[in-house]
Amino acid sequence: MARNLILSGGLYHDFDATSAALAQVLADVGVESEITEDIAGALSEPSEYQLITVNTLRWQEKGFTLPAQARTTLLDHLERGGGLLCMHAASICFDDWQGWPRVLGACWRWGKSHHPPLGWTSVRVLGGHPIVEGLRDFDVVDEVYSDLEVLPDVQPLASSMGQPLVWARPVRRGRLVYDALGHDVRSYDNEVHRALLKRAALWLLKRPLVLGD
Repeated sequence: MARNLILSGGLYHDFDATSAALAQVLADVGVESEITEDIAGALSEPSEYQLITVNTLRWQEKGFTLPAQARTTLLDHLERGGGLLCMHAASICFDDWQGWPRVLGACWRWGKSHHPPLGWTSVRVLGGHPIVEGLRDFDVVDEVYSDLEVLPDVQPLASSMGQPLVWARPVRRGRLVYDALGHDVRSYDNEVHRALLKRAALWLLKRPLVLGD
């Protein structure tokens, strides 16, 4: 079993429920997850996990800063070839760290970025990557993060309302996937979204993908 550390917790979302739902999805492809809200503590020493998942909402205005050691732990994890799965509000997180947008591939800009009300949206699956190969478009109840500040080299794997929602990219010797979906557990009810997440985990772990899933 591959080991996954889910960094969870924060405001405006039921992170207990979404982190548990995500852990259940990933268990189907042999990933065992540990969930913690102690982000600074969990990242206070070198990671022993093959995968780290950011499913949290923590930023400066609400009194959170990411310690230097935590930043080092994340970068060293990628340098050793580890995977980083970033969900939904990860683009808002860690805004005291100037390097985080370069790792993630995007960031939320207050006064510019926004999202329509939570509700049904149609997700268009784009080709060109094994994570989404053969997957169909799908409808899901979620928030569509809009007008993020996205790096020019990001190649979306899925979009909605013209907004890039999912991408995969190499970072150092490791890999990163950002999935802007996942506001609440209804997002994890969709079988195509679940299949995408399972494939994302396998790709991050550099394991063969099960394209028939």
